[in-house]
Amino acid sequence: MAGRGTPATALLDKQRVAHTLHSYEHDPRHESYGLEAAEALGLEPSRVFKTLVADVDGRLAVGVVPVTAQLDLKGLAAALKGKKARMAVVADAERATGYVAGGISPLGQKKRLPVVVDASALEFGTVFCSAGRRGLEVEIAPSELVRLTGAVVASISA
Repeated sequence: MAGRGTPATALLDKQRVAHTLHSYEHDPRHESYGLEAAEALGLEPSRVFKTLVADVDGRLAVGVVPVTAQLDLKGLAAALKGKKARMAVVADAERATGYVAGGISPLGQKKRLPVVVDASALEFGTVFCSAGRRGLEVEIAPSELVRLTGAVVASISA
C-alpha cells in the first residue's frame, strides 16, 4: 500500500507481526491527537494509547498510556528505577524518536528509548497506537507491543 510506510510499519512488516493499519483524516484544529483518533475510527478511547516522551533523571524515556488518562510521571520514574521524571521538550522528543509530536510511535524510533506500557493495555486483545504519523494508527496485540519495544509493563496512568 503506497504511502503507508513509516519506521513503525517497516518494523512490524520486518518482524512479521500481525497488525492492522487504520487511517483517518487528521484535523489540525483538534485538541487531542489520541481522542481524535478514537473518535475518527469509532473506537473505545480506553483502547487507544498515546506515546509520551519524558525525561527521567536526565535520560529520555517513553510512556504509553490510554488517551483518556494522564501520564503518572512518578509512576514512570519508579517503573524505570529512576527518581524524577518530567515531560520532555518537544524538540528533544522529535529528534530522538524521528517522529513529529502527535505522530510519535513507540515502535521504530530512531533512537531506542526505554518504554513503559501502562498495565491497562493488557486488558485488551488488541490496542491502538500511533503508526508514526498523524492520522495513522496501528492495531496490535499488547503483548507484541511490549515485546517489540522491550517495554516494562506498569501502572503509569493517572
